[in-house]
Amino acid sequence: MRKQDSTNALNEAIILRNCGMAYALGVIGGRWKPAILFNLLEGKMRYNELRKAIPAVSERMLVAQLRELEDHGLVKRNVFPEVPPRVEYELTELGQSTGPMLQCISDWGNMHRQKDQPVMAE
Repeated sequence: MRKQDSTNALNEAIILRNCGMAYALGVIGGRWKPAILFNLLEGKMRYNELRKAIPAVSERMLVAQLRELEDHGLVKRNVFPEVPPRVEYELTELGQSTGPMLQCISDWGNMHRQKDQPVMAE
């Protein structure tokens, strides 16, 4: 973890404060966040459903990415007091608002992906 008063951290804070695109990419960026958000656009999902929908993600990374999305207010975690415990994830209103942006990014990627690259199952 880097120091909060380092030049790098201060420059990042300035960029995030002044550039909407940098902020958006900081919130939804990463290898798994877009896939998590895209899957949750369909509706509520239990943890294991998300794991099956994104089989390449490790449990540790899925939990970490879900927590970051919760911290940014895009995902809501619902815990039901049952035995065994049941946890569902769903998009908040803010999370739902990422749908058109994610669709545009997906369309752009599909249009410009090199033809020799394999298409992964969605």
